[in-house]
Amino acid sequence: MSLPIAQSHVNVYSDPSTWLPLDGLAPGFDAAKAAPALTLEGREVALDDGSRYRFADGHVDWSVGESRGRASYEAFEVDEGLHYVQYAVEGGGTAGGGEATEAVSLVIDAARGWALRVTSEIVGAAPGRTAVAQRFDTAALVGAVPVGEAPAPSADLVGRRVLWVYSGEHAYEHAYLSPGLYTWQCLAGPERGLADTDECTVYQVRPGIYVFAWREKVVPCASVTVADHRRLGAMRSHGVLFGRDGSGEGTVHFTFGAHGRLLSQTVHPAEFDPARPEQG
Repeated sequence: MSLPIAQSHVNVYSDPSTWLPLDGLAPGFDAAKAAPALTLEGREVALDDGSRYRFADGHVDWSVGESRGRASYEAFEVDEGLHYVQYAVEGGGTAGGGEATEAVSLVIDAARGWALRVTSEIVGAAPGRTAVAQRFDTAALVGAVPVGEAPAPSADLVGRRVLWVYSGEHAYEHAYLSPGLYTWQCLAGPERGLADTDECTVYQVRPGIYVFAWREKVVPCASVTVADHRRLGAMRSHGVLFGRDGSGEGTVHFTFGAHGRLLSQTVHPAEFDPARPEQG
């Protein structure tokens, strides 16, 4: 005896145009967001790539290369001396508000003297290209003596399957397949039952603390998170989502947080390990 197939599910899976737009996800998704940190207020951070950031009155005055501007910002303290800063370059800053075409995630490690800047830019989807592209730049803090290695790409997460809970209604699992791909599945919330495999980039900023960024190919958006994996049963992440709204004309930019725990760890035979560097 075969069970009837729910037609609505067939439509959802086979027609991604019916998937929830980014602005439809926002309500309640940020329930686990940490309280913003105010410890950067009144400070200026200069990097050895020439960029500068001045934090005051909830705004950051920034200059990167020939570009400069002012924007509202949010900062989260990931660990002692380690901050995650997020701002939209042209306005924005709230779900559905502003017409930003670029968002900046800045990880500042004052204790170790390093910084990592991730720039997410709406470029428009095309064959072989996601609608939001991301650029990763590392630099040292001017006036600091760098400790250890600069933030660098990492394959540490490969093989992990992690449950991330964003609110009492939103939960997803991540399966980190390779240094450049991961699979997500919604376990609770308006996207329950949906899943996909998307591009990702992982940088280690401190032992056990990673920047995990992804770029979705169906919904025109990208995310940058800073995830603390040091306690596998009590992980914590801080992040942002940025992309086009449901109309395709406006932009969405909002921060969130999540609590996570390791569900399983896949260990591949050495000769088939996807984390192994490709042989030339």
